[in-house]
This record gives sequence, structure tokens and C-alpha cells, in this order.
Amino acid sequence: QVLSLPIVVIVHGNQDNNAKATVLWDNAFSEIDRVPFVVAERVPWEKMCDTLNLKFMAEVQTTKGLLKEHYFFLAQKIFNDHSASPEDFQSRSVSWAQFNKEILPGRGFTFWQWFDGVLDLTKRCLKSYWSDRLIIGFISKQYVCKLLSTEPDGTFLLRFSDSEIGGVTIAHIIRGKDGSSQVENIQPFSAKDLSIRSLGDRIRDLGQLRNLYPNTPKDQAFGSHYNSEWVGAE
Repeated sequence: QVLSLPIVVIVHGNQDNNAKATVLWDNAFSEIDRVPFVVAERVPWEKMCDTLNLKFMAEVQTTKGLLKEHYFFLAQKIFNDHSASPEDFQSRSVSWAQFNKEILPGRGFTFWQWFDGVLDLTKRCLKSYWSDRLIIGFISKQYVCKLLSTEPDGTFLLRFSDSEIGGVTIAHIIRGKDGSSQVENIQPFSAKDLSIRSLGDRIRDLGQLRNLYPNTPKDQAFGSHYNSEWVGAE
């Protein structure tokens, strides 16, 4: 007999995501001297932030963790509240149901299923970009529009897709000669897409992308991530 981290026995791969959620919640929020299998149904949001950050850094194997603005976006997502301030969320608690039972509004997946998809994508395809702070990632489409609305034509940033699990999309601003502007979001790239052609090379291919927000020329920001064969071909 020996104490171990929580384990979950599954019979099919489609149970893997829920099993990981159960292990994470139990491991992070149970008391050492608890009655077996008893774990809190609700936990402080700040404690959840610490857990998500540690999980992200460990899974991706990066020293660059989540930032305050990332936590704010995640809080808006899990609580479905876009009117509260960052300070308002600090005093809230989050339930197991909000974490991995309730389907996110307008989506077909839970908060954890979405976050786990981001983890998997970043670990497999985006580790170096994240570690170089080239990906904002955890940011809403609405806030992206606000950031880019006053920027020059061709300014872009990278965010994790809201509508798809495990996708990263490029948002960029297009300015017309009449001064009009609109922000476009390119169809999200999945891990399969990025295994065929890397994110750096895809950004290099897209002529409408000029500067990484706020004002770094894309070749300066992503040059070290370009495939050398393509660089040498020019």
C-alpha cells in the first residue's frame, strides 16, 4: 500500500479529457488528511488561476507563465461575465460544474476541454513562440478589435480560437484608402495544419501581415522561426 497522485481508470480514449480534469481538480484542491475521494465542489478563483498556470507551464515545459490579462480573459470565459472587473473576479469561487461540466455558451465543449486543447496545441506546435512571448493567446475577439482599431494597416496578433478546440488564429487590421478599417480573423490553424507548415512560415507567407502588435516588424519578430530552407530559397 502506498500513497500516490490521483489516478482514473478509463476504457476508451474519448474519456481521457474528463479523466485529466478529475485528476487535476483532485490533485490541486483536495486536503491531505481528507476522507478518501472527498474534494471541494467550489474553489477560489485565485487558487484556480495558480493551478492553471502551473499546469500550463509544466505541460508546455516553458518558464513563461500566464499573465494577469490572461487570467482576466479566462475568468470572463468560465464565469460567462464580460461586465466584471479583474478585481471583481478575485473574490469569486469557481465550481467543478463550471470547470468541466457546463457547456460554454454557444459552444459544444466545456471550459476545461477548451483549455486542454490550448495546452495540447501549444505543447506540440507553439512552445517556442509562446516562450518568446509572440502569442498573446488568451484574449477575446472583442478586445482584439479594440487593440487593433487604432493601429496601422497590417498590424496583427495571435490568439487562441474561441470557437474551436486546439486552434490558433491570426487577427489583423485592414485599412482602406478612405480611412475605413476592419479587423479580420484568419481561419484557425490546428496542430495538424501546423505540422504540415509551421506557424512562422505561414505568417511569412501572408503578405498582408506586416507588424506584430504593437509595432514589431514581422520578420524581426518571427525571423528565427522561419524554415531555413525557405529563407535560403529567396
